[in-house]
Amino acid sequence: MSAQNAERAEPSRHPDEPHAPSLASRLNWLRAGVLGANDGIVSTAGLVVGVAAATTERSAIFTAGFAGLAAGAVSMALGEYVSVSTQRDTERALLSKERRELAEKPDAEFEELVEMYEDKGLRDETARTVARELTDHDAFAAHVDVELGIDPNDLTNPWQAAGSSALSFTLGALVPLLAILLPPVHLRIPVAFVAVLVALVLTGTVSAALGGARRTRAVLRVVLGGALAMIVTYGIGQLVGTSIS
Repeated sequence: MSAQNAERAEPSRHPDEPHAPSLASRLNWLRAGVLGANDGIVSTAGLVVGVAAATTERSAIFTAGFAGLAAGAVSMALGEYVSVSTQRDTERALLSKERRELAEKPDAEFEELVEMYEDKGLRDETARTVARELTDHDAFAAHVDVELGIDPNDLTNPWQAAGSSALSFTLGALVPLLAILLPPVHLRIPVAFVAVLVALVLTGTVSAALGGARRTRAVLRVVLGGALAMIVTYGIGQLVGTSIS
């Protein structure tokens, strides 16, 4: 088989490498989910460990932990909804502005597209050829891609962001809540400490992989932060429990 035929028979040298336009968006959602789970783990762990240090009453620990889980999940959902709604409104405003400019001054917009391709390193003749072919195909899509970096068919979804954040926070919060409630009284806090640190190692590892960061540093940050939060709330719980009793 000739080299040319072999190249035709093999359309991609990297068949397992994703090239979908929304790949970056999906990675951002996944990274946000990991961070939401991490928040759920740390905040709920600090809460239930502090309460468990002050009292051995399972109902009190459950009430505090469940209330923290619910409040945290709602807070995360509302925060993401407001943030992403603002981003979506901004994207829509930019898209409307671009449509209006293309309708009112198409020649000026074409020259702007040529300049943007020249800024990317293309020669004037090549930039004009590319700009003309893309404009003839879909002028609006060409401009929003190069000028704004927005996919009009893949705008951010505030409801998806809110649901994802609430779910990831809830799943993360269940780790310390179950770890503190299921073991016998004398093992509650040690088991919770170990379970939380293991969960943080996992979230830190995933976060590092998604961000392309060094695993050791990323894991160390979240583990030390979670351990510090539990130590501080445990000490506060001990002080409060002693003063009340």
